[in-house]
Amino acid sequence: MVREEVRAAARVSSAIVWFAVILACAVAVIALISFRGRRALTTPEERAVHSTLHTASLAARPLRGGLNFESASEAAPYLRALTGSDALGIADADGTLLTWNGPHDELAAAFLDASARASEGERRVLLSYPLGADHPVRAVIAQPLLIEDVGVVGVLGAVTTSVPGPGMLGAISEVARYACGQIELAELDASRARLDRAEVRALRAQISPHFIYNALGTIASFVRTDPDRARELVLEFADFTRYSFRTAGEFTVLADELRNIDRYLTLERARFGDSLQVTVQVAPEVLSVVLPFLALQPLVENAVRHGLSGRAGGGTITIVAADEGTDCLISVEDDGVGMDPDILRSGSLTVDEGAHVGLSNVDDRLRAAFGNDYGLVVDTAPGAGTKVSMRVPKFRAGIRA
Repeated sequence: MVREEVRAAARVSSAIVWFAVILACAVAVIALISFRGRRALTTPEERAVHSTLHTASLAARPLRGGLNFESASEAAPYLRALTGSDALGIADADGTLLTWNGPHDELAAAFLDASARASEGERRVLLSYPLGADHPVRAVIAQPLLIEDVGVVGVLGAVTTSVPGPGMLGAISEVARYACGQIELAELDASRARLDRAEVRALRAQISPHFIYNALGTIASFVRTDPDRARELVLEFADFTRYSFRTAGEFTVLADELRNIDRYLTLERARFGDSLQVTVQVAPEVLSVVLPFLALQPLVENAVRHGLSGRAGGGTITIVAADEGTDCLISVEDDGVGMDPDILRSGSLTVDEGAHVGLSNVDDRLRAAFGNDYGLVVDTAPGAGTKVSMRVPKFRAGIRA
């Protein structure tokens, strides 16, 4: 699925290449002006470039939410300005009129008829003098919004009181391509969100059976020998599962993640006793840092399951969350049996699922949320323990718990 998103993103880039060219020209113009004395933008060409860029950005914002009644209505005035048309309509792929911007709404029915033909043939349809020679409107152009491997997602309709020439037809075609690019980006965003939710569900399914089985077994062992202790563990287990199986949001704050890890470790210490030692060092200023939901749980569970369970006499787990300027550096380290670095050098954290529960999942979600600079870093060697670190930005626009 990730490869499919990459290919789709590549197609989007070709659809908005004209906009990138204009942007590059604008940057060059601004740089030249700045170099020549930082004077104000005064020439008609400069003002036209900036006006086009600003209008395109205003049209992009609603379309990034997908094509619907609300987004079409909000984007229509800006798309109309970009096409230079006297009025503009937008229909969806099923032939429903989403919005009409400007005069001549008596032509809406003619536009919908043309849009049906444009959708069916996946090509532009031009109606000349749709209401006769005495009417001021000379043409209605129905331009399909066509996305590769998806098909027609809508139709852009431009109304003009002048005979449309090659320049106007070309502008309508390019504006339609630009709109398609934004709509496809919206679908990619939605697909990425669905993928994130699926990965969280997969992580729960992968990790929870191991822990639930052991936790219930531990609680059962205390029911007769220490009922009060068993009652406390049942409450800890209930709080842990309530948090782990919550449905609200794909992100959480570090404080909540650490609180749930404390519940997990309380249950594990009840099972391992004094053989499991835990040290936690957390800088107070990073407790509000936002990170992917269940990002730390797999790291701690791996440290317990594979770092200590195979080591005679148990061991120690150290959890550190430090303030690193604009980032928060979080690490989970154990002094257990370690692992073969060749497994990590192979390029996949899932080569040995028994030794890497959830690590690949967490690494993918970190990179998807914050970029490739924020994946997991693993330091290990046989007999030398394992340290898994992640770097999380203290603030990232658009990401909140």
